[in-house]
Amino acid sequence: MSGLRARSACVAVMLAAFAPLLGACDESSSAISAAQAPEPDVSIVVVKPQARAVVRELPGRIAPTRVAEVRPRVSGIVVERLFRQGSEVKAGEPLYRIDPRPFEVEVMANEAAVAKAEAVFQQAQQQARRVALLTSQRAAPEAENEKAVASERQAHAEVEGRKAELARAKLNLDYATVRAPIDGVVGAALVSEGALVVQNETNLATVQQLDPIYADFTQSVTEMNQLRRAFESGDLERIEADAAKVRLVLDDNTLYSLNGKLLFSDAKVDAHTGQVTLRGEFRNPKRELLPGMYVRVRIDQGLDADAIAVPQQAIQRNGGGGSEVFVVKDDNRIAVQPVRTGSVQDGHWFVTDGLKAGDKVVVEGFQKFAAGDKVKPQSWAEADAAADTQHAQTIR
Repeated sequence: MSGLRARSACVAVMLAAFAPLLGACDESSSAISAAQAPEPDVSIVVVKPQARAVVRELPGRIAPTRVAEVRPRVSGIVVERLFRQGSEVKAGEPLYRIDPRPFEVEVMANEAAVAKAEAVFQQAQQQARRVALLTSQRAAPEAENEKAVASERQAHAEVEGRKAELARAKLNLDYATVRAPIDGVVGAALVSEGALVVQNETNLATVQQLDPIYADFTQSVTEMNQLRRAFESGDLERIEADAAKVRLVLDDNTLYSLNGKLLFSDAKVDAHTGQVTLRGEFRNPKRELLPGMYVRVRIDQGLDADAIAVPQQAIQRNGGGGSEVFVVKDDNRIAVQPVRTGSVQDGHWFVTDGLKAGDKVVVEGFQKFAAGDKVKPQSWAEADAAADTQHAQTIR
């Protein structure tokens, strides 16, 4: 028993003696492993100030250029609908026909009244000439002559009145055919054959002009004031009127193919929303834009001559909610750089403070490093090209 204890004590002494040597071996192997670990690849972009248009993206709605409700100008019974719903119509094209027979009878009656008035007028003229001849020969008193002249004028006025009534009757007969007031697309038929329509009251259909078409959008007065101050301070340059573009982003995030032009900015601020209404005009040959559609309007409002912009994924958020980027220093080590951002445009953040020309900003590879680590930077464009080549080789 005593021999066993002696051997255990001897083993314990030997382990205690070799422990420092074993620990030193572990430390040296860790150091070798760290020295052999490759520096991670990260994709960077080099900051390069350049002129960029300041684009605002604002919410808006599509509105027709002109809207006209088709209403009858005479009352009557509809006997025929002459258009296809949803079709293109031209101004003056017949849309409905109201029963014309009552108006035709009225025209005939007024034509007879005109003929009768002309016969009376002719008789009055002859009587006036005879009396005038007798008066000149002193065979009739002057009073008779004056009476004959007055009768002639009354007969002439009666003829003119009857002619006016005939013209009104013919106009009503023409109004029995209801025509399109403007060029455009006619909507649903709101009445059918056999319906009684009332003059200037019954809405028969609606015609909307869709080419060109308007996009009405709003901008806060605060943004407009900021823009004005930027112009006054020289931070932004004004874009020439003929170079300004207004573009539409549809509800599926696709860009409308045709550019528009800015027509006007409203001269008043909405008291409830604090916004100003603007209007753009767009060609719409394929009828892709329809009234009431929700769109986003991109409008070039100024030019920043030395804007700094980085890809959207380069901007990180810290614990305090601020913005920051990772930059690669001259020794290829990573550093955190707080920045101040402006607006997002075409997948890029405008950086208003915190970056300068020549800074190397990390765009991809964030999971491979921590602040202070040494990395192997490569251009973002080169990294994309290498990835595409590798993908093509994998497919083959």
